[in-house]
Amino acid sequence: MKSLLGILILTFALTGCSHQYPKHWFEPVEGKTKWWEITPDQAKSGEVILSKRNELGILSNFSHTPFEYRGKKYQSLEGAWQAMKFPESVRDERFTSGLNWKFKRSEVEKMIAFKAKDAGKIGSKNMKKLGINWVTFEGERMTYRTSKKGKHYKVIRAMMAAKLNQNPKVKEVLMKTGDLVLKPDHKVSKNSPPAWKYYDIYMEFRDLIKKGEQVQ
Repeated sequence: MKSLLGILILTFALTGCSHQYPKHWFEPVEGKTKWWEITPDQAKSGEVILSKRNELGILSNFSHTPFEYRGKKYQSLEGAWQAMKFPESVRDERFTSGLNWKFKRSEVEKMIAFKAKDAGKIGSKNMKKLGINWVTFEGERMTYRTSKKGKHYKVIRAMMAAKLNQNPKVKEVLMKTGDLVLKPDHKVSKNSPPAWKYYDIYMEFRDLIKKGEQVQ
């Protein structure tokens, strides 16, 4: 009798979950996977992977979700993020250093996905050569790698809010995740700066929306 009850409870839990959340959010990936990838089926109970293989990928910084922030238009969070590593003008000390940046900051701002990520690698290499741990926004320097929720974190969070508010589909997909714990589809160190943990920020946004509060 007890075993039958256990089976019924398990069946109810599984069917309840499948009704609430799409099955493909948790299904194994057929074929080859990327070296950096955490696949949907690796989510633990109560979690969901924000995989780029399905609609949850819209929450990724890589997604093409145009937004405007403080009078400037961006094509993705990734492009906005990586552009901060680049000189803002010819008077910027990063520009006058004589290093090869390959792209203008304005060009990076229009990039999406891996193209933006690759441009950011150029920025990171030049930052290392210059021995700096700061990026800029509107001429203001911001510490890049830090455990504190400083200026960089606040700008990224505000940009994420702009992306959410200006792209209805982003909010729609976020709210469909219900009470699931959001996890990235790539490895992130526990010691990574809070600005890098976009999934945590989205859960904060989700809680605000549920309370009827404005995300900003």
